[in-house]
Amino acid sequence: MAIFAMNLGVGAIEVYKKTRKRPDLFWNTYVARPPAAAVVALLAGTRVTPDQVTLFAFVVAMAAAACVIALPGYWGFLIAIVVFELSYVLDCVDGMLARWRGTASATGHLLDFLMDEIKAFVLLGAISVRLFREHHDTLYLLIGVGGLVALATGIAITTFQRRPEVSGRPADAKDTPGSGKRSLVSLIASAPLGVAKWLVHYPSYILYVAIAGRPELYLYPYVAVNALYALKSLAWLALRFGRGARA
Repeated sequence: MAIFAMNLGVGAIEVYKKTRKRPDLFWNTYVARPPAAAVVALLAGTRVTPDQVTLFAFVVAMAAAACVIALPGYWGFLIAIVVFELSYVLDCVDGMLARWRGTASATGHLLDFLMDEIKAFVLLGAISVRLFREHHDTLYLLIGVGGLVALATGIAITTFQRRPEVSGRPADAKDTPGSGKRSLVSLIASAPLGVAKWLVHYPSYILYVAIAGRPELYLYPYVAVNALYALKSLAWLALRFGRGARA
């Protein structure tokens, strides 16, 4: 058993080094990907596919969302979010397993993206329902519905923007991060965008929300950021196609 654990640890370290992304979010780098690497080390020699892991992670996330609604009290919410974070670790496993095996594909990436977006909708709805059940205030349901509309609008317009017919770029083109040092002014100017990206990536902080026992600390900022992004996207749509001649 000790030898197995040692071999697993060595294998996980190798997997982590060879499959990690740079740059990556702090939560992914130091919290989610290390245990995910251990799972990849276990699955590497099996017939389990990355797509199967993606689908299993989705099932676990749906179970977590059901727990968010059904399990009452502080500990019920905390347990639900821990299950959700486990699903996020599995969500890291699929891509890492694909990179480890050299089988990463555009189709697998799109499946992962699709499952992630559905999970975002379901979690937002589940927490809105939980808050309604706890406080008997329909305002939480209205905020949840508004958030779902904003989230759907932002995703739909972003997908539209990325279409090659609209962007003028090949379908497989990728954005490349800027190189070189950034000035202090540019770092300060980009700070709000960094905060917004962090808020959108709810796995990075929702466990802290659960420990605090305050689901609304996720709901309000998450809905607000997505509402602002939806308004920005609608403004782009109006400017691009609302004029007499299309650009």
